[in-house]
Amino acid sequence: MSEKWTDAQLEEIKDDILSTLETVIDPELGIDIVNLGLIYEVNLDDTGYCEVKMTLTTMGCPLADVITEQIHEAIKEVDEVKEVEVKLVWYPAWTTDRMSRYARISLGIK
Repeated sequence: MSEKWTDAQLEEIKDDILSTLETVIDPELGIDIVNLGLIYEVNLDDTGYCEVKMTLTTMGCPLADVITEQIHEAIKEVDEVKEVEVKLVWYPAWTTDRMSRYARISLGIK
C-alpha cells in the first residue's frame, strides 16, 4: 500500500536522506559526498522509491562501485525509503564550485 506525503513531509524525508548521505565519505578525499557537491538530485515517490542522481569528481573513478554501495547502505537507514537507485550523471560536469565551504576549507581550496 502506498503512502502519500505532504510536500512538507517529503522535504523532511529528503533532508533525512541528505543527512544520511553525509555519512558516505569519498575514500580519496576524506570528505562526504554531499559537501563535495556530488549529489545533484534526490527524488522520492509515494511508494518509497528513491532515486539519487550524482556525479563523481572524475569520469572513470575507480571507487564508483564502492561509493554506490555505501549510498545504498546509508539510505536503508531512512524508514520511508523502500528502494534505492543511484544514477550517475556527467552533466553538468562537477567542479570545485559545487563544494560546500566546509569541504573547501578542509581541502585547502579557496
